[in-house]
Amino acid sequence: MEATFVIIGGGIAGVTCAETLSILEPNTSIILISESALIKTATNVLAITRTLTSFDVKEDNCINLHSRYPNIRVIHDVLIKINDENHTIQTKGDLIIGYKYLCICTGASPKLIPQANAYSEILGIRDTDSVEKLIEKLSEAEKIAIVGNGGIATELIYQIKNVETHWIIKDKHISATFVDPGASEFFQNDLSNDKDDIKPTSKRMRYTEENIPKSGAALGPDWYKNLGISGSRTDSGNQVIIHYEAEVINVSKNTVSGCLEITLTNGDLIMCDLIVSATGVTPNCDFLSENQLDVSNEGFIKVNEYMKTSVNDIYAAGDICEANWKPAEHWFQMKLWTQARQMGCYAAKCMLGHLKNEVVLQDFCFEIFTHSTKLFGYKVILLGLFNGQKLGTDYEILLRMTKRQEYVKFVLKNHKLQGALLIGDTDLEEMCENLILNQLDLSPYGDDILNPDIDIEDYFD
Repeated sequence: MEATFVIIGGGIAGVTCAETLSILEPNTSIILISESALIKTATNVLAITRTLTSFDVKEDNCINLHSRYPNIRVIHDVLIKINDENHTIQTKGDLIIGYKYLCICTGASPKLIPQANAYSEILGIRDTDSVEKLIEKLSEAEKIAIVGNGGIATELIYQIKNVETHWIIKDKHISATFVDPGASEFFQNDLSNDKDDIKPTSKRMRYTEENIPKSGAALGPDWYKNLGISGSRTDSGNQVIIHYEAEVINVSKNTVSGCLEITLTNGDLIMCDLIVSATGVTPNCDFLSENQLDVSNEGFIKVNEYMKTSVNDIYAAGDICEANWKPAEHWFQMKLWTQARQMGCYAAKCMLGHLKNEVVLQDFCFEIFTHSTKLFGYKVILLGLFNGQKLGTDYEILLRMTKRQEYVKFVLKNHKLQGALLIGDTDLEEMCENLILNQLDLSPYGDDILNPDIDIEDYFD
C-alpha cells in the first residue's frame, strides 16, 4: 500500500491537512491513519477578520470524509514505526505503507497529576471519550476538585452544576493561561451567580445541526454546549472554592468514607469524590523512527518555517510539533485548536509546493497571534501580544471595563498597539488586528482611543 501523502492522526490538524491536500490536488493519493474510527472536523467556519476565524469542532465517521474527498483513504490503525530510509511506515495492524511525503499530526494527551495512576477517580479531560466518562462519574459526585487553570478547566468550572467544586490553581488569578488579573476579576462575578441567569448577548453567527448525538461532540470551541455537566447535589447551588497558588502534593483514599483526600502545598486538605486533572498536555510520540526526529525538551517535534522536521520528507503539524523558526513579532505558539487547524492547512500547502518544486511563502496567519473562544459565556478574542508576551516590562496598558458587559485591554509600546484582549461583543477585533499589523502611531489619540463616547472603530475604518 502506498500514497503520495500519508498523514498520521485523525485530529483537527491531520484532517485539515488531508482536506486541504484533496482540495488543492484532487487527483493525488492521500492516506489518513486515525487511531479512532471517528475523526475531528472543523464546521461552521466563520472568518471574523483576515487572520481570525471561529469554528466548531465535531466528530465524524471516517466514511463521510471519504465520500466528500474520494482521493482520501482513511485507515483505522496506529503508527508504530517510521522507516524513513525507504519511505515507509509500519502500523500496529502490520500494514506497510509507502509515502512520498509524511505528515505527523498525532497531537497530545492530557498531562495528569502524578497520583492519577493510583486512583480511577482521577480523570484527564481532552477528547470525547474522557468527557463521557467524566459526566458519568460526576453524576454520582457531591464534591469534586479541578486541577489546572487553562481553557478546559475554566470552561468546566463555568458549566458544572449541582456540586461543590474546589478549583486548585498555581497562579494568583483564575484563567491565567488567557487573561490578566483584571479580566479574571471581570469573570469572578460569574462564579457566584446562577449560571442559568448568565446569558451575555452574542452577535456571533451560529448554525444548528439536527440529529447529532451529544456524545458526538468533540472538544474544541464550545465543546460543552450540548452536554449536561452536573453533580448529584441539589442543595449546594454552584459553589466554587478557589485555592490560589497551590499544587497537589499528595492524594490518598479515606478508608472510612471512601473519599479522596488531597493535600496541597499551602497546607489545605480537601475531601472530594472526583478529581479532574487539566494541567496541560504531553506529546503523543509513541512510535519509533530510524533517524531520530529533533524534539524539544518537552518531547515535541521541532519543525522549521515549512513545517518540515529534521528528517527528509517528514512534516509535522498541530499539538505534536513545536515551531522552531524565528517567529513574527506578534506571533507565538500555543497548543490551541485554532493553531492546529492553521498548521494542518499550511503543512498541506508546503508538502504540495515541495512536490511541485514551487516556492512556498509562509502563511499570513503566522504574522499575528489570533484566537477566538468563549470563557464564562463571554466571547473572548485574543490578538497579538495580548498579555505583553515578549515585551518584558516595557509596555503600557489601556483598559475599559463595563461590568458584566465588556472588558477591553490594549497593550501598547512606543505608542503602537502590540496586542489586545477583547471580552464581550466589542466589535473591535478587525480594527485591533489592523492597528497591530500596521503599527500606526497612536500617540495623537492618547487615552481617547478607548473612550466609549468615541466610535474609534468607525474613525480608523
